[in-house]
Amino acid sequence: MSVGLPPIPSLGGQDAHHDPGGTDLVTLLVEEHARIDRLCAALADEADPVRRRDGTDVLVAMISRHLSAEEQYLYPAVRAAVPDDGARLARAGLDTDESLQAALVAWRTASTDDPAGSTSSDDEGGPGTGRGRAVDAVVTGWRGHREVVETTLLPRLRAAATPEELIRLGNRVAIAEEAAPTRPHPHAPTRPPWNRFTAPAFGVVDKVRDLASGRTTYPEDLPSDDPGAVTESGADRTPG
Repeated sequence: MSVGLPPIPSLGGQDAHHDPGGTDLVTLLVEEHARIDRLCAALADEADPVRRRDGTDVLVAMISRHLSAEEQYLYPAVRAAVPDDGARLARAGLDTDESLQAALVAWRTASTDDPAGSTSSDDEGGPGTGRGRAVDAVVTGWRGHREVVETTLLPRLRAAATPEELIRLGNRVAIAEEAAPTRPHPHAPTRPPWNRFTAPAFGVVDKVRDLASGRTTYPEDLPSDDPGAVTESGADRTPG
């Protein structure tokens, strides 16, 4: 079985064995899902408009990086490793991504329309407002994405791939996330090889925009009393 990664060059000697270091793909994605869940929950309880705005920026960036990396490596691996059903499974994942990307665009648009995070009675981010509906759509879309990935895709991939392959995939996802976009790009390619070229390009543009605007994109860069405080204290940066 192969997940579509190139073979590791021979180390010489019949007994030579390569044991890659790193976190396997299943563990990496499940941990990222949990971090994003915690930030969603913290934002739902956040009353301060500025902290809510900054937390929204971080959550959009985390989900955008996460989806981009999964599209580059998780779905292609499922297609390659599960030949009888891989295409359908990958399509199910992409379907959740498409709806979630659309919800992220709507959420960012609602937040941009009120950049100061107004707390007036007409725009408190409640369920009847434009922002409130956008938030609900993101949370619903995220839960659907996590459900498909964790209950359908990852179990099938873990059963078909070797531990070494899962670690190599985890390493590639971590690298892809560092270069990935920090904003949703719903019309970008979603399949290799094209997304592995366009995602880093969009990522460069997004990072320039983030730097110019002072936008925060990692939870550990938020002040400790912001929603990012729900992440592990003192943890190393893990791209979301």
